[in-house]
Amino acid sequence: MTRTATVNYHVHKPYRQAFELDSGGVAGNLISPELATTTVALADTRTKATSVTFASDAVEFTLLKSQVRDFTGDSWKQTYDAELTGMLLDRLSAQEVVIFDHTVRVDDPGATRKPARNVHSDYSKDGAEQRLVDLLGAETAAEWAQGHFAFVNVWRPVEHPINSAPLGFVRPSSVDPSDWILLDLIYPDRKGQIMGLVGNPDHEWVYLSKMTPDEVAFFNIYDSQGLPSVAHSALDMIEDPNVTTIRKSIESRTLVRY
Repeated sequence: MTRTATVNYHVHKPYRQAFELDSGGVAGNLISPELATTTVALADTRTKATSVTFASDAVEFTLLKSQVRDFTGDSWKQTYDAELTGMLLDRLSAQEVVIFDHTVRVDDPGATRKPARNVHSDYSKDGAEQRLVDLLGAETAAEWAQGHFAFVNVWRPVEHPINSAPLGFVRPSSVDPSDWILLDLIYPDRKGQIMGLVGNPDHEWVYLSKMTPDEVAFFNIYDSQGLPSVAHSALDMIEDPNVTTIRKSIESRTLVRY
């Protein structure tokens, strides 16, 4: 069944646009460039009529039960990192996985980290190459860059199945190169770059309805040998108006060496 949701696309401008994160030194304070709110049709990969694979669509959904249920503090990280590493080594036939960041997002006005409601991908080419150096150091990064590496994110619901603001993805095959724009990320202590997506009626949106804490999406953010980066965003929609659970998720950023 086709569903609809609202997303916020980026807009072409004659100048470089930027997000300012934790602006003014206030955690969670975000200054955003102009966005265009758009209604899009969704294909649900829960149905047999729609499917996606990492190799062809840069995103895949899979069952991955975790021993971790409480993502507060730090005691869970070793266990969870081991679970994600095992899954990525197996599913991507990777040689090495470095997990370098976890972000818990809560769809609440008072939350420090809320769902990202702009259609984007996390790294530009320059941003990915700089992040490789930041994480590994110049010497090791140069070694990795001689081979095949990628940034891959893993996203999981926390506590409850997702009833509102699920994570949606745009099939890379439906994106025209001119739909992408370069955006700066300005942090209090550093600067990065991401890619924003401009609206196009040809975009094919997919998601997995009512994702549970036993399911994950793993998706490509940057690949040094050309697998497309997948645009994604929280979707403004509600699965069941009678359910009032708050949308919580954890997104884990990983560096993969093939």
